[in-house]
Amino acid sequence: MLADKRILLIIGGGIAAYKALDLIRRLREQGAAVTPVLTRAGEEFVTPLSVSALAAQKVYRDLFDLTDEAEMGHIELSRAADLVVVAPATADLMAKMAGGLANDLASTLLLATDKRVMIAPSMNVRMWDHPATQRNFAQLQADGVMVVGPGEGPMACGEFGPGRMAEVPDIVAAIGAALGDGPLKGRHVLVTSGPTHEPIDPVRYIANRSSGAQGAALAAALRDLGARVSFITGPASVPAPAGVDVVAVETAQQMADAVAAALPADAAVFAAAVADWRVANAAGQKMKKDGTGKPPALEFAENPDILARVAQMGDGRPRLVVGFAAETEHVADYATAKRARKGCDWIVANDVSPETGIMGGAENAVTLITGQGAESWPRLPKAEVARRLALRIADALG
Repeated sequence: MLADKRILLIIGGGIAAYKALDLIRRLREQGAAVTPVLTRAGEEFVTPLSVSALAAQKVYRDLFDLTDEAEMGHIELSRAADLVVVAPATADLMAKMAGGLANDLASTLLLATDKRVMIAPSMNVRMWDHPATQRNFAQLQADGVMVVGPGEGPMACGEFGPGRMAEVPDIVAAIGAALGDGPLKGRHVLVTSGPTHEPIDPVRYIANRSSGAQGAALAAALRDLGARVSFITGPASVPAPAGVDVVAVETAQQMADAVAAALPADAAVFAAAVADWRVANAAGQKMKKDGTGKPPALEFAENPDILARVAQMGDGRPRLVVGFAAETEHVADYATAKRARKGCDWIVANDVSPETGIMGGAENAVTLITGQGAESWPRLPKAEVARRLALRIADALG
Protein backbone atom coordinates (compact mmCIF):
# COMPACT_ATOMS: atom_id res chain seq x y z
CA MET A 1 0.00 0.00 0.00
CA LEU A 2 2.88 2.37 0.74
CA ALA A 3 5.42 1.01 -1.72
CA ASP A 4 8.03 3.60 -2.67
CA LYS A 5 6.42 6.28 -0.51
CA ARG A 6 8.79 8.48 1.49
CA ILE A 7 7.88 9.44 5.04
CA LEU A 8 9.74 12.07 7.06
CA LEU A 9 9.02 11.04 10.64
CA ILE A 10 9.59 13.60 13.41
CA ILE A 11 9.68 11.96 16.84
CA GLY A 12 8.76 14.32 19.68
CA GLY A 13 9.68 14.04 23.32
CA GLY A 14 6.95 12.13 25.08
CA ILE A 15 6.51 8.73 26.64
CA ALA A 16 4.61 7.67 23.50
CA ALA A 17 7.86 8.00 21.53
CA TYR A 18 8.30 4.27 22.02
CA LYS A 19 5.36 3.77 19.65
CA ALA A 20 7.36 5.50 16.94
CA LEU A 21 9.64 2.47 16.81
CA ASP A 22 6.71 0.21 15.98
CA LEU A 23 5.41 2.82 13.53
CA ILE A 24 8.70 2.75 11.63
CA ARG A 25 8.62 -1.03 11.48
CA ARG A 26 5.07 -1.21 10.19
CA LEU A 27 5.60 1.53 7.60
CA ARG A 28 8.64 -0.26 6.24
CA GLU A 29 6.68 -3.54 6.14
CA GLN A 30 4.32 -1.81 3.72
CA GLY A 31 7.16 -0.65 1.50
CA ALA A 32 7.64 2.92 2.73
CA ALA A 33 11.03 4.55 3.25
CA VAL A 34 11.22 6.35 6.60
CA THR A 35 13.64 9.20 7.24
CA PRO A 36 13.67 9.81 11.02
CA VAL A 37 14.19 13.11 12.80
CA LEU A 38 14.66 12.79 16.55
CA THR A 39 14.23 15.81 18.80
CA ARG A 40 16.47 16.38 21.79
CA ALA A 41 13.53 15.61 24.07
CA GLY A 42 12.73 12.50 22.03
CA GLU A 43 16.21 11.18 22.77
CA GLU A 44 15.19 10.97 26.42
CA PHE A 45 12.72 8.21 25.51
CA VAL A 46 14.20 6.36 22.52
CA THR A 47 17.81 6.09 21.39
CA PRO A 48 19.15 7.23 18.01
CA LEU A 49 20.59 3.74 17.54
CA SER A 50 17.22 2.00 17.90
CA VAL A 51 15.54 4.46 15.58
CA SER A 52 18.29 4.17 12.98
CA ALA A 53 18.33 0.37 13.14
CA LEU A 54 14.59 0.12 12.48
CA ALA A 55 14.56 2.79 9.77
CA ALA A 56 17.78 1.51 8.16
CA GLN A 57 18.64 5.15 7.70
CA LYS A 58 20.61 7.85 9.42
CA VAL A 59 18.80 9.71 12.19
CA TYR A 60 18.78 13.49 11.80
CA ARG A 61 19.05 15.38 15.07
CA ASP A 62 20.91 18.68 14.85
CA LEU A 63 19.98 21.79 12.89
CA PHE A 64 23.59 22.97 12.84
CA ASP A 65 25.29 19.70 11.92
CA LEU A 66 27.73 20.80 9.22
CA THR A 67 27.96 17.33 7.71
CA ASP A 68 24.18 17.04 7.38
CA GLU A 69 23.95 20.52 5.92
CA ALA A 70 26.59 19.64 3.33
CA GLU A 71 25.04 16.31 2.39
CA MET A 72 21.33 17.07 2.71
CA GLY A 73 20.42 20.47 4.09
CA HIS A 74 17.32 20.99 6.15
CA ILE A 75 15.50 22.65 3.24
CA GLU A 76 16.06 19.67 0.98
CA LEU A 77 15.24 17.26 3.79
CA SER A 78 11.94 19.02 4.40
CA ARG A 79 10.87 18.61 0.78
CA ALA A 80 12.23 15.19 -0.16
CA ALA A 81 9.35 13.28 1.47
CA ASP A 82 5.84 12.55 0.27
CA LEU A 83 4.44 13.20 3.74
CA VAL A 84 5.75 14.66 7.00
CA VAL A 85 4.49 12.83 10.09
CA VAL A 86 4.94 14.09 13.66
CA ALA A 87 4.47 11.25 16.16
CA PRO A 88 4.26 11.90 18.98
CA ALA A 89 3.25 15.52 18.46
CA THR A 90 3.79 17.05 21.88
CA ALA A 91 2.18 20.22 23.16
CA ASP A 92 5.51 21.97 22.64
CA LEU A 93 5.82 20.87 19.02
CA MET A 94 2.21 21.81 18.29
CA ALA A 95 2.78 25.26 19.80
CA LYS A 96 5.88 25.77 17.66
CA MET A 97 4.00 24.69 14.54
CA ALA A 98 1.03 26.94 15.26
CA GLY A 99 3.28 29.90 16.03
CA GLY A 100 5.65 29.40 13.10
CA LEU A 101 8.72 28.98 15.32
CA ALA A 102 11.91 27.43 13.95
CA ASN A 103 14.51 27.06 16.68
CA ASP A 104 15.56 23.43 16.20
CA LEU A 105 15.73 20.92 13.35
CA ALA A 106 12.19 19.56 13.77
CA SER A 107 10.44 22.94 13.87
CA THR A 108 12.60 24.28 11.03
CA LEU A 109 11.70 21.32 8.84
CA LEU A 110 8.01 21.81 9.59
CA LEU A 111 8.19 25.49 8.67
CA ALA A 112 10.24 24.88 5.51
CA THR A 113 8.30 21.95 4.08
CA ASP A 114 6.02 22.26 1.09
CA LYS A 115 4.51 18.81 1.68
CA ARG A 116 1.45 17.75 3.62
CA VAL A 117 1.87 17.33 7.36
CA MET A 118 0.14 14.86 9.68
CA ILE A 119 0.33 14.96 13.48
CA ALA A 120 -0.48 12.37 16.13
CA PRO A 121 -0.96 14.45 19.31
CA SER A 122 0.22 12.97 22.59
CA MET A 123 0.27 14.61 25.99
CA ASN A 124 -1.20 14.68 29.49
CA VAL A 125 -4.96 15.22 29.60
CA ARG A 126 -4.59 18.58 31.37
CA MET A 127 -2.14 19.76 28.74
CA TRP A 128 -4.50 18.62 25.97
CA ASP A 129 -7.47 20.38 27.57
CA HIS A 130 -5.56 23.63 28.18
CA PRO A 131 -7.00 26.54 26.16
CA ALA A 132 -3.59 27.27 24.65
CA THR A 133 -3.29 23.74 23.27
CA GLN A 134 -6.83 23.85 21.93
CA ARG A 135 -6.13 27.19 20.22
CA ASN A 136 -2.98 25.76 18.67
CA PHE A 137 -4.84 22.62 17.60
CA ALA A 138 -7.58 24.66 15.93
CA GLN A 139 -4.97 26.76 14.14
CA LEU A 140 -3.15 23.70 12.84
CA GLN A 141 -6.40 22.25 11.52
CA ALA A 142 -7.19 25.56 9.83
CA ASP A 143 -3.71 25.47 8.27
CA GLY A 144 -4.53 22.12 6.68
CA VAL A 145 -2.50 19.90 9.00
CA MET A 146 -3.94 16.37 9.05
CA VAL A 147 -4.67 14.85 12.45
CA VAL A 148 -4.96 11.31 13.75
CA GLY A 149 -6.11 10.94 17.36
CA PRO A 150 -5.61 11.56 20.17
CA GLY A 151 -7.37 8.71 21.89
CA GLU A 152 -8.69 8.47 25.41
CA GLY A 153 -7.59 6.20 28.23
CA PRO A 154 -5.14 5.70 31.10
CA MET A 155 -1.85 7.54 30.86
CA ALA A 156 1.67 6.93 32.12
CA CYS A 157 1.22 9.78 34.59
CA GLY A 158 -1.70 7.94 36.20
CA GLU A 159 -4.45 10.21 34.89
CA PHE A 160 -7.24 9.23 32.50
CA GLY A 161 -8.70 11.12 29.57
CA PRO A 162 -7.99 12.37 26.05
CA GLY A 163 -4.38 12.87 25.04
CA ARG A 164 -3.14 9.34 24.33
CA MET A 165 -1.34 9.03 21.03
CA ALA A 166 -3.36 7.13 18.43
CA GLU A 167 -2.53 3.47 18.10
CA VAL A 168 0.05 2.59 15.48
CA PRO A 169 -2.35 0.71 13.12
CA ASP A 170 -4.61 3.77 13.08
CA ILE A 171 -1.68 6.04 12.20
CA VAL A 172 -0.55 3.68 9.44
CA ALA A 173 -4.11 3.62 8.05
CA ALA A 174 -4.28 7.42 8.11
CA ILE A 175 -0.93 7.66 6.31
CA GLY A 176 -2.09 5.14 3.74
CA ALA A 177 -5.29 7.10 3.13
CA ALA A 178 -3.37 10.37 2.77
CA LEU A 179 -0.77 8.98 0.36
CA GLY A 180 -3.10 6.73 -1.57
CA ASP A 181 -5.33 9.71 -2.39
CA GLY A 182 -7.82 8.19 0.00
CA PRO A 183 -10.95 6.07 -0.36
CA LEU A 184 -13.02 9.17 -1.14
CA LYS A 185 -10.97 10.25 -4.13
CA GLY A 186 -13.33 11.49 -6.83
CA ARG A 187 -16.24 11.86 -4.39
CA HIS A 188 -18.02 15.11 -3.60
CA VAL A 189 -19.24 15.53 -0.02
CA LEU A 190 -21.30 18.46 1.22
CA VAL A 191 -20.94 19.48 4.88
CA THR A 192 -22.89 22.16 6.76
CA SER A 193 -21.52 23.56 10.00
CA GLY A 194 -21.85 26.19 12.69
CA PRO A 195 -24.84 28.16 13.91
CA THR A 196 -27.11 30.43 11.93
CA HIS A 197 -27.86 34.03 12.91
CA GLU A 198 -31.45 35.14 12.45
CA PRO A 199 -31.70 38.95 12.60
CA ILE A 200 -34.06 40.79 14.93
CA ASP A 201 -32.83 44.17 13.74
CA PRO A 202 -29.52 45.32 12.18
CA VAL A 203 -27.58 44.80 15.45
CA ARG A 204 -29.40 41.93 17.21
CA TYR A 205 -29.99 38.34 16.22
CA ILE A 206 -31.13 34.92 17.46
CA ALA A 207 -28.38 32.30 17.58
CA ASN A 208 -27.11 29.31 19.54
CA ARG A 209 -23.88 28.18 21.17
CA SER A 210 -22.55 26.02 18.34
CA SER A 211 -18.84 26.68 17.71
CA GLY A 212 -18.71 24.81 14.40
CA ALA A 213 -15.82 22.70 15.72
CA GLN A 214 -17.36 19.31 14.89
CA GLY A 215 -18.37 20.33 11.39
CA ALA A 216 -14.95 21.82 10.66
CA ALA A 217 -13.22 18.69 11.95
CA LEU A 218 -15.47 16.53 9.80
CA ALA A 219 -14.76 18.58 6.68
CA ALA A 220 -11.02 18.21 7.35
CA ALA A 221 -11.32 14.45 7.89
CA LEU A 222 -13.27 13.99 4.64
CA ARG A 223 -10.70 16.13 2.81
CA ASP A 224 -7.92 13.95 4.20
CA LEU A 225 -9.64 10.87 2.74
CA GLY A 226 -9.51 12.46 -0.71
CA ALA A 227 -13.01 13.96 -1.01
CA ARG A 228 -13.82 17.26 -2.62
CA VAL A 229 -15.65 19.00 0.20
CA SER A 230 -18.20 21.79 -0.12
CA PHE A 231 -18.18 23.36 3.35
CA ILE A 232 -21.20 25.58 4.01
CA THR A 233 -20.73 27.32 7.32
CA GLY A 234 -22.63 29.78 9.43
CA PRO A 235 -20.77 32.37 11.55
CA ALA A 236 -18.75 29.84 13.56
CA SER A 237 -16.00 30.62 16.06
CA VAL A 238 -13.79 27.82 14.70
CA PRO A 239 -12.15 28.64 11.35
CA ALA A 240 -12.89 26.62 8.25
CA PRO A 241 -10.19 24.09 7.35
CA ALA A 242 -7.89 24.67 4.42
CA GLY A 243 -8.33 22.67 1.26
CA VAL A 244 -12.14 22.72 1.13
CA ASP A 245 -14.60 24.86 -0.83
CA VAL A 246 -15.96 27.31 1.75
CA VAL A 247 -19.33 29.04 1.42
CA ALA A 248 -19.98 31.44 4.31
CA VAL A 249 -23.61 32.17 5.19
CA GLU A 250 -25.49 33.77 8.06
CA THR A 251 -29.14 32.76 7.99
CA ALA A 252 -30.93 29.44 7.58
CA GLN A 253 -32.39 30.57 4.24
CA GLN A 254 -28.93 31.46 2.97
CA MET A 255 -27.70 28.04 4.07
CA ALA A 256 -30.59 26.31 2.30
CA ASP A 257 -29.82 28.23 -0.90
CA ALA A 258 -26.12 27.38 -0.65
CA VAL A 259 -26.88 23.68 -0.14
CA ALA A 260 -29.12 23.64 -3.22
CA ALA A 261 -26.39 25.34 -5.26
CA ALA A 262 -23.73 22.86 -4.08
CA LEU A 263 -25.67 19.76 -5.13
CA PRO A 264 -25.31 17.18 -6.59
CA ALA A 265 -23.08 15.36 -4.10
CA ASP A 266 -22.26 11.77 -3.28
CA ALA A 267 -22.93 12.39 0.41
CA ALA A 268 -24.30 15.26 2.48
CA VAL A 269 -23.61 15.73 6.17
CA PHE A 270 -25.72 18.29 8.03
CA ALA A 271 -23.73 19.16 11.15
CA ALA A 272 -24.94 22.77 11.34
CA ALA A 273 -27.09 23.89 14.26
CA VAL A 274 -29.71 25.62 12.13
CA ALA A 275 -32.22 27.86 13.89
CA ASP A 276 -35.73 26.41 13.71
CA TRP A 277 -37.31 29.86 13.63
CA ARG A 278 -36.61 33.30 12.19
CA VAL A 279 -38.08 36.68 13.03
CA ALA A 280 -40.67 37.39 10.36
CA ASN A 281 -40.99 41.08 11.30
CA ALA A 282 -37.31 41.90 11.71
CA ALA A 283 -36.81 45.64 11.93
CA GLY A 284 -34.85 47.61 9.35
CA GLN A 285 -33.50 49.93 12.03
CA LYS A 286 -32.29 49.32 15.57
CA MET A 287 -35.23 48.83 17.92
CA LYS A 288 -35.48 51.37 20.76
CA LYS A 289 -37.18 51.22 24.13
CA ASP A 290 -40.29 53.38 24.02
CA GLY A 291 -40.65 54.00 27.76
CA THR A 292 -43.72 51.81 28.17
CA GLY A 293 -41.80 48.87 29.62
CA LYS A 294 -43.26 46.58 26.97
CA PRO A 295 -40.89 44.52 24.80
CA PRO A 296 -41.33 44.61 21.03
CA ALA A 297 -43.72 42.03 19.62
CA LEU A 298 -41.65 39.58 17.59
CA GLU A 299 -43.40 37.41 15.06
CA PHE A 300 -41.75 34.10 14.20
CA ALA A 301 -41.80 32.04 11.03
CA GLU A 302 -40.47 28.53 10.53
CA ASN A 303 -37.13 28.20 8.77
CA PRO A 304 -36.64 25.76 5.88
CA ASP A 305 -35.90 22.19 6.96
CA ILE A 306 -32.68 21.70 5.01
CA LEU A 307 -32.05 18.12 6.13
CA ALA A 308 -35.55 16.94 5.25
CA ARG A 309 -35.50 18.70 1.89
CA VAL A 310 -32.34 16.92 0.80
CA ALA A 311 -33.19 13.57 2.40
CA GLN A 312 -36.57 13.49 0.68
CA MET A 313 -35.35 14.56 -2.74
CA GLY A 314 -36.13 12.34 -5.68
CA ASP A 315 -33.65 12.59 -8.52
CA GLY A 316 -30.35 14.03 -7.42
CA ARG A 317 -30.55 12.86 -3.81
CA PRO A 318 -27.09 12.10 -2.39
CA ARG A 319 -26.45 8.40 -1.86
CA LEU A 320 -25.86 9.05 1.82
CA VAL A 321 -27.59 11.76 3.87
CA VAL A 322 -26.40 12.23 7.45
CA GLY A 323 -28.08 14.50 9.98
CA PHE A 324 -27.06 15.61 13.45
CA ALA A 325 -29.32 15.73 16.50
CA ALA A 326 -28.33 17.88 19.46
CA GLU A 327 -30.54 16.81 22.37
CA THR A 328 -30.70 17.40 26.11
CA GLU A 329 -32.74 14.31 27.06
CA HIS A 330 -33.79 10.92 25.64
CA VAL A 331 -31.00 11.31 23.09
CA ALA A 332 -31.21 7.97 21.28
CA ASP A 333 -35.02 7.89 21.25
CA TYR A 334 -35.40 11.42 19.91
CA ALA A 335 -32.66 10.89 17.32
CA THR A 336 -34.23 7.64 16.10
CA ALA A 337 -37.55 9.41 15.66
CA LYS A 338 -35.82 12.28 13.87
CA ARG A 339 -34.17 9.89 11.41
CA ALA A 340 -37.54 8.42 10.49
CA ARG A 341 -39.25 11.80 10.32
CA LYS A 342 -36.60 13.47 8.16
CA GLY A 343 -35.97 10.49 5.89
CA CYS A 344 -32.18 10.57 6.23
CA ASP A 345 -29.90 7.55 6.30
CA TRP A 346 -27.99 8.25 9.51
CA ILE A 347 -28.32 10.53 12.50
CA VAL A 348 -25.36 11.48 14.68
CA ALA A 349 -26.86 12.26 18.08
CA ASN A 350 -25.26 13.87 21.10
CA ASP A 351 -26.23 15.18 24.50
CA VAL A 352 -25.61 18.93 24.62
CA SER A 353 -26.87 19.51 28.15
CA PRO A 354 -24.81 22.30 29.76
CA GLU A 355 -23.15 19.93 32.20
CA THR A 356 -21.63 17.87 29.34
CA GLY A 357 -19.57 20.79 28.03
CA ILE A 358 -19.96 19.39 24.51
CA MET A 359 -21.54 22.36 22.73
CA GLY A 360 -18.61 24.71 22.19
CA GLY A 361 -16.16 22.23 23.77
CA ALA A 362 -13.28 20.19 22.38
CA GLU A 363 -14.84 16.74 22.80
CA ASN A 364 -17.97 14.92 21.76
CA ALA A 365 -19.80 11.75 22.75
CA VAL A 366 -22.09 10.60 19.96
CA THR A 367 -24.55 7.85 19.18
CA LEU A 368 -24.76 6.85 15.53
CA ILE A 369 -28.31 5.96 14.53
CA THR A 370 -28.63 3.90 11.34
CA GLY A 371 -31.14 1.48 9.89
CA GLN A 372 -29.39 -1.24 11.87
CA GLY A 373 -29.88 0.46 15.24
CA ALA A 374 -27.95 2.67 17.67
CA GLU A 375 -24.18 2.56 18.18
CA SER A 376 -22.76 4.59 21.07
CA TRP A 377 -19.18 5.87 20.78
CA PRO A 378 -17.02 6.85 23.76
CA ARG A 379 -16.31 10.47 24.53
CA LEU A 380 -13.53 11.52 22.15
CA PRO A 381 -11.85 14.65 20.79
CA LYS A 382 -13.99 16.07 18.00
CA ALA A 383 -11.20 15.43 15.49
CA GLU A 384 -11.29 11.72 16.33
CA VAL A 385 -15.10 11.61 16.11
CA ALA A 386 -14.76 13.23 12.70
CA ARG A 387 -12.11 10.75 11.56
CA ARG A 388 -14.23 7.76 12.58
CA LEU A 389 -17.35 9.15 10.94
CA ALA A 390 -15.45 10.01 7.75
CA LEU A 391 -14.16 6.44 7.54
CA ARG A 392 -17.70 5.12 7.97
CA ILE A 393 -18.90 7.43 5.20
CA ALA A 394 -16.11 6.22 2.92
CA ASP A 395 -17.05 2.62 3.66
CA ALA A 396 -20.75 3.29 2.95
CA LEU A 397 -19.98 4.93 -0.40
CA GLY A 398 -17.69 2.06 -1.34
